[in-house]
Amino acid sequence: MPTTNPPILIKDEKHGLPYSKGLMAQSFTATGLSPARAYLAAQRIQDEMRERDLREVSLDEIQSMAVAVLEEQAGPEFARRYMKLRELANLDRPLVILIGGTTGVGKSTIATEIAHRLGITRIVSTDSIREVMRGIFTRDLMPAIYESSFNAWRGLRVPVPHGANPVIVGFREQTAAVITGIRSLIERASVEGESLVIEGVHMVPGYIEPSQFKNASVVQMLVTVDDEEAHRSHFYIREVQTDGTRPFEKYRANFGNIRLLGRYIEDLAVEHGIPIVHSHQLDRTVAEVLELVVNAAIRGDDRTASLQASPATEGE
Repeated sequence: MPTTNPPILIKDEKHGLPYSKGLMAQSFTATGLSPARAYLAAQRIQDEMRERDLREVSLDEIQSMAVAVLEEQAGPEFARRYMKLRELANLDRPLVILIGGTTGVGKSTIATEIAHRLGITRIVSTDSIREVMRGIFTRDLMPAIYESSFNAWRGLRVPVPHGANPVIVGFREQTAAVITGIRSLIERASVEGESLVIEGVHMVPGYIEPSQFKNASVVQMLVTVDDEEAHRSHFYIREVQTDGTRPFEKYRANFGNIRLLGRYIEDLAVEHGIPIVHSHQLDRTVAEVLELVVNAAIRGDDRTASLQASPATEGE
């Protein structure tokens, strides 16, 4: 009869949970390592523990081995990312990631990748919030939400101020309506302690102040595509991937308005100090977004801990 190796227990965990190659591999893929290489690295850690005849290990011991294996098999950059991600996992507040940008820059794809790598199960698009609002408010009450973001000017009920661009005025009115739902989602995530990713064109810098949410680490950023032809090609790919439910022609006809809103949102990001990610190749863009999220969340948590440890004295 072949012998079966007993499980290696993690003694810090409640009830001594066994070491899992799958979970370790998932934590490695968050660094940007491919699934195949991540699994081999996780297997190497298990083999090392078997060679040392370990029956119980601490989380610190496993993480030290993980850093060493990553440095050896992938390089110091992957090991550094892993350590940063471990810091992120130890935050005592939920993480809320806000990804904005004009139509067609790849926000949904990036949000899905980021959520998967960080183990976040809740992703909400601002378009879905707008869709819910359509079920509550009639077109007569709130006409702006019944149009696409780049055509919201068609729902304007008041004259456009002299010299103003109706495309931007309509978009601002639509965003002001949708942002109420976004704020409620963030507040709910804060109360429930659940991490969340919100993506969409309505995630406009200046409409929400991330620091106002004291019980969550809120990180906001903007995604842009600088090259017009690359941006235009995204709509063709989208049409193919959705079997024509999001037709290329609709976006091609409104491409000028879409680019206009992109420039407007980018100007607001610069004005409010919101990081801008210039999207090119997906893996590189996701790595840059992860870096921004980790650094901003850890920096914000350290700042909160410092304030809690050193409360202002009376009269300050």
